[in-house]
Amino acid sequence: MDAATLNGHLEKHLRVHTFPLGIKSLKKGEPLPEKVKVPMKHLGVKMAICQAISMARRYGWAMALSGDDISCPIAKAVFGFEDRNEYYASGSLADGMYASCKEAGARFENALAKYDLGEYACVVAGPLGRANFTPDTVLVYGNSAQVLRLLNACLYKRGGSIKSDFSGRGDCADIVIKGKKTSEPQVILPCYGDRIFGMTADDEMAFTFPFGMGAEVVEGLEKTHAGGVRYPVPVYLRFQAEFPKSYQ
Repeated sequence: MDAATLNGHLEKHLRVHTFPLGIKSLKKGEPLPEKVKVPMKHLGVKMAICQAISMARRYGWAMALSGDDISCPIAKAVFGFEDRNEYYASGSLADGMYASCKEAGARFENALAKYDLGEYACVVAGPLGRANFTPDTVLVYGNSAQVLRLLNACLYKRGGSIKSDFSGRGDCADIVIKGKKTSEPQVILPCYGDRIFGMTADDEMAFTFPFGMGAEVVEGLEKTHAGGVRYPVPVYLRFQAEFPKSYQ
């Protein structure tokens, strides 16, 4: 299934407020897709990956970031754009903010999915409906009911449950790296940075699934819709209301 067709099905069944995205990691030497915006080149600023993802899903821009475009030190370390030095590995970044001590902070850093140093040169995020590249991963932001519909769709044929884990930090690593490495769908809880710099709202969550699962996800959306599992959720209204005695 091509990206535009998949996007049409997602928007039809989910009615999300921002564009579903395609995410791709490029190795050194791989050309950038046409018409992408590179933060330093086109906007004159460095930014966090969550900022670029937010621009892509809100503005409809295709964004491409290398290490030179990224301001977030966690992203630089996790995505292999810079060495993970002793300060980072020791847990000092999280110590006193997220963690009670450096040892707990180090466990936070160890929990994040990572690329090796130089494994990839660039990350691209763009609206799925206009993607001129083949995504690794599809990313959708929505409310909990919309994310639930995607979860329903992914489980329609396989049943069971979807495994997701949360550290509350570095959701860009979950979205891009974990999504690519595991080739499994996952629920994403937006991290603090995504809420500050990406301006993700309190009622938003995210969901990723491999682009190659597109046909399976669409079948799951259509079949569960036919079975009565839909968005917007059809609330129960068939009852007789009671009114105050003065009305009677």
